[in-house]
Amino acid sequence: MNYANFPLDKRKPLPSSDAVSAEDFIDVERLLGMAARQAKVVAACAAIGLFLGVLYLQTTPPTYMAMSRVLIDEGLNKVVDEVSAASVSMQTDSAILSQIEILHSARLAAVVVDKQKLDQNDAFMDPPTSAVSKAADFVRGVVRYFRPSPAVGTTDVTQLDPATRDAMIASSRRDYAILKLQNEVQAERIGRSYVISIAYQATDPALATAVTKAYADAYLADQLDASFDATERAAVWLQGRLTELRESSQAAALAVEKFRAEHGLAVDDGQLISDKQLSDLNGQLIEAQADTARASARYQQYKSIVESGSDNAFRDAAISADQPSNSVISTLKTRYLTVAKRQQDIEANFGAEHPQAVALAKEKADISAQIFGELKQLTESYRNEYEVALARETALRANVALAAGKSSIDNQSQVKLRELEQKATALSTLYQTFLGRYEEASQQQSFPVGKIRVISDATLPKSAATPRMSIVLGLSLVLGVMMGAGVGGLNEFRERFFRTGEDVRDRVGLKFLGYLPIIGSKVVKDDRRDDGQADVKTAQSPSTAERRARMRVSIDAPASMFSETLRSAKIAFDVVMEGQGSRVIGVVSVLPGEGKSTVAANLAGLLAANGSKTLLVDGDLRNPGLSRSLGMEAEQGLMEAVVSGQTWQSVGKIDRQTKLAIVPAVPRGHFSHTSELLSSAGMRRFIDNAKETFEYIIVDLPPLGPVVDAKAFAPLADGFVLVTEWGRTPRAMVQSILSSESYIANKIVGVVLNKVDLKKLAKYGSIGGSEKFFDRYSSYYLEKSEARTKANT
Repeated sequence: MNYANFPLDKRKPLPSSDAVSAEDFIDVERLLGMAARQAKVVAACAAIGLFLGVLYLQTTPPTYMAMSRVLIDEGLNKVVDEVSAASVSMQTDSAILSQIEILHSARLAAVVVDKQKLDQNDAFMDPPTSAVSKAADFVRGVVRYFRPSPAVGTTDVTQLDPATRDAMIASSRRDYAILKLQNEVQAERIGRSYVISIAYQATDPALATAVTKAYADAYLADQLDASFDATERAAVWLQGRLTELRESSQAAALAVEKFRAEHGLAVDDGQLISDKQLSDLNGQLIEAQADTARASARYQQYKSIVESGSDNAFRDAAISADQPSNSVISTLKTRYLTVAKRQQDIEANFGAEHPQAVALAKEKADISAQIFGELKQLTESYRNEYEVALARETALRANVALAAGKSSIDNQSQVKLRELEQKATALSTLYQTFLGRYEEASQQQSFPVGKIRVISDATLPKSAATPRMSIVLGLSLVLGVMMGAGVGGLNEFRERFFRTGEDVRDRVGLKFLGYLPIIGSKVVKDDRRDDGQADVKTAQSPSTAERRARMRVSIDAPASMFSETLRSAKIAFDVVMEGQGSRVIGVVSVLPGEGKSTVAANLAGLLAANGSKTLLVDGDLRNPGLSRSLGMEAEQGLMEAVVSGQTWQSVGKIDRQTKLAIVPAVPRGHFSHTSELLSSAGMRRFIDNAKETFEYIIVDLPPLGPVVDAKAFAPLADGFVLVTEWGRTPRAMVQSILSSESYIANKIVGVVLNKVDLKKLAKYGSIGGSEKFFDRYSSYYLEKSEARTKANT
């Protein structure tokens, strides 16, 4: 950026502290930097976690786990299920879960407690515990002491007789043992199989094995007892039910027979008598109707022949020639044909008048009359047969009607009878079914076979189940790392200070001039009293010689990084103030103790050593740390020169090595109107007088936060150099002050970060940033070690 074309009053506004670009939302590089910075914190927390893990291992008694596995096998009682009256399928997940709940039941725990006498076993009732458990018990005891629970319905055992008291104590111990075992036993399903693991954990391996075996045995016995009890209860219930069903079946059968007798519903070959009679009558009626039809047909036929006359009788009589009863007609017909043939022959030979022909004609007529008479007699016979058949048909039809009425009545009764028969049949079938189930249940009581078998018996454990060293140490390490990550994250979240030049540019929008490393030895309170505030506590402050050496680093070590940063500051205000004759540079900070006096002294010394006429003014009239650090003992200083109108020559002193002119500040009691003095006309005359001689006037001003002296001096300054302590000065405070003091902010040439720990700085720099390469700059800072040596001497 070309600062020659960048007016001081047109700088860009300060950015907001909350401004975060979208690309910083997930910044992997930043996360890696955080991890590098907090590596020691994470390592320390991990070490603490490992230490706590080791402590836990040392204070926790080992426990041993014994395990048995049982299989729910449907094939074991397949034979029993074939005759079982209460078969149960175990093919569902809910059934497996039900078995697990049985294993966790208080009844099963009570069986094991009584069998193993666990309520009298101290190793079970009061096992050794870890230090963590003891601490938790102690805390619970303290809580119960201060917050006792109300005793509702309790009995004072001291008022009871010894036998009753002992019985109550034994009962309480047994109940506690049952509850304890119920909570501690472990029962789990193995995958999706029908195998259930039963495990118990105790400090005594023999106790763990015994309890696990007892639990498996108790579970098997419980299954057998449950099956036997269920079968026995089913048999008892079936026996009572059989008596009821037998009585109900007999009563239903008697009701059927009684109803049949009352309604005359006799049965022949599985059919009612009325129905059979009706069937027979219907058959006879059908035959009678056929006979009547035949008789009527014959009668009508012969009746028509007779009615046709004797002339046609011979021809019509041929219809009945085949009837067995018409043999007479057949004979007459034969004679008639013979006579007719003879007559024809005689008439053909002798003529019709021949006596024999006449006699034959007469005989033919007599035969025809006889045939007609026979037909009339036969017609009467057929009429009588027809009338008889018709009368029989009529009688049968009447009988059928009577039989049908009676059958209808019987059929209505038959509905009720059928209902009674169905009820009797159902009760009889149910009775037979229950009788068979009762016999099956009675037989099953002799089959002591369950669906459970042990496939893996508990053995004495060889090694402790808990605590496991690898798991405890691994978990401790992970938790320690997580705790370290949390603490490191909290540290990063609390990071509100300037660490890199990028922070300066992004947060306050000012030019970054460079880093000033820590010089001299680190003292108590991190050298925060370099302005001379610790003279009353010399034991906690650097020596006078060390303070003076620190004020001359740029002179004693001109090739150091410290001096190079000050040269960067010189170039910056030379560019910004190009064209001005004499330049008044104010050195300010936001908070006390940031090292602005050291920076001002070294900046002025650097300028003077380079041959520039330079005046160093201690403008901090309330706390002249610069004058104290330089070891200047003067009777008069800036205040006297301004008040009495003197020039810098009357109160200033010259450094013999660099020809640097220095105007000290001599404190005069509790003078509180320093801001008025710095903004007075006398101060302006003093500065104008100094400008006539010096190219640079470096003024060490009070910090911006506590007092307004720097603001009062601002109109006389051409620019400011802001000194900010690395990792100490809050960014928000700098932003707030610069936002409120815009006149000063517009005149700030740049910011230097002071008291930088170069070893830590690289951790805050971005990949590719200059902070990562300071170790490579060492060849250009040849006098770095020499300067530190002089500062320490």
